[in-house]
Amino acid sequence: MQDFDTDVIIVGAGPTGLMLAGELRLAGVEAVVLERLTEPMRQSRALGFSARTMEEFGQRGLLEHFGDLGVIPFGHFGGMPLDYTVVPGGNFGVRGVPQAFTEAILHAWATGLGAEVRRGWELTALTAGDDGVEVRANTPEGERTLRAAYVVGCDGARSAVRTLSGIDFPGYEATIEMLMADVTDVKVRLRPTGELGDAGMVVVLPVGPNTTRVVVFERGAGVRPTAQPPTFQEVADAFKRVTGDDIHSGNPQWLSYFTDSSRQAAEYRRGRVFLAGDAAHIHMPIGAQGISAGVGDAVNLGWKLAAEIRGTAPEGLLDTYHSERHPVAARILANTLSQRSLYLGGPEMDPMRSVFAELLAYEDVQKLLVGMVTGLDIAYDTPGSGHPLLGRRLPDLKLTAGTSGEVSAYGLLNGGRGFVLDLRGDAALSAAAEPWTDRIDVVVAQVRPEGELADVQALLVRPDGYIAWIGADGSGTDGLTDALGRFFGTPRDPR
Repeated sequence: MQDFDTDVIIVGAGPTGLMLAGELRLAGVEAVVLERLTEPMRQSRALGFSARTMEEFGQRGLLEHFGDLGVIPFGHFGGMPLDYTVVPGGNFGVRGVPQAFTEAILHAWATGLGAEVRRGWELTALTAGDDGVEVRANTPEGERTLRAAYVVGCDGARSAVRTLSGIDFPGYEATIEMLMADVTDVKVRLRPTGELGDAGMVVVLPVGPNTTRVVVFERGAGVRPTAQPPTFQEVADAFKRVTGDDIHSGNPQWLSYFTDSSRQAAEYRRGRVFLAGDAAHIHMPIGAQGISAGVGDAVNLGWKLAAEIRGTAPEGLLDTYHSERHPVAARILANTLSQRSLYLGGPEMDPMRSVFAELLAYEDVQKLLVGMVTGLDIAYDTPGSGHPLLGRRLPDLKLTAGTSGEVSAYGLLNGGRGFVLDLRGDAALSAAAEPWTDRIDVVVAQVRPEGELADVQALLVRPDGYIAWIGADGSGTDGLTDALGRFFGTPRDPR
């Protein structure tokens, strides 16, 4: 297969697909995004994102485009109160940011970098070979064919890419359903964190100047035998049965639902086909973990796929997309199913709630649960010194860099390149990293204050913000060239 129309075809223009398109363009790789819908969605299932996603947007200089963001310091795990600030940088996430707004920011960023988004393109066929992929799609101009080196399915829970590729999607069928409506002209008491009673649970929160979102779970109602949205009559009837409040007089603007169905693709990569976001994993939306997992997938995959296309990737780098991200989503599925049982289970769950209440008295337990929900504790298997920060995310450190004054560590990641951060001014580090400076940067700076990096002389940071090597306790450059080769490939020929 030759004469590619683009380097990468991305199917789906949601947050995951748009984030991936921007990541690829930062690396100079061509990307075309195919989207079935002819217009962007105005309604928003998700209304925020997690603490780790805030950091990932910050790494690319995107966070400032959201304006003033308020984070929630206190949240819950399965309905049990939890202080999320127990972890440095921890919070229960950003709330009140519609997914449509997030998508608009990511669309402007990705297309501003040169990505192309084609709307009204619905995937109908996919052929993947050893040397490329070919897709067919129904478009406003009729059937079209595109060829590329790779295709990435970011096309949601009913992913056509996953289905056409024959990738299994094992998991659990839905056992409960939550009905959702955005309603105008209705007066109802706000319940932004959920209110649980014998009959069920409701969430009520503002989503606009005159619009209120109501979410209702009715205990014992089961799951409707249809994939169609509920009627407003169904939502209002269930809401009244659970709360006693009547919202029938409201004007519905949008109706939807979600369930506790939990599934995960058996393979995130099959040859030249990749899956990301809801195409790779679905679960109950608790703690903004859905949109956040998809953005995390995109940030992990983008630099690796770009390196492969540019010819600088070491052998096996693309396979680390599955080995790193599959366990992350598996853990999300586990924690959301656990939270579902704690939050929405009946009296039979009271003994488990009592046990959790005792466990939550311990700070280590609090930190474990907060890290799990926020994604701040993600740790990728990384050979090296065994330092506790190895394989984990780089905090947004304040750095003093020569004449540049104070800069942020995340500002160094805005261009999507990895870097060696030299905190002691060691000329040997620059010399060791120099053969890779066509794909990474070398930054000499000091940390203010040093904090958890007090014993660290230098770091190698991947483009996704995770630490790939640490020089500490006088180790000098030991292991640096091995780490550079492992993640950034063969050094350039000095000639």
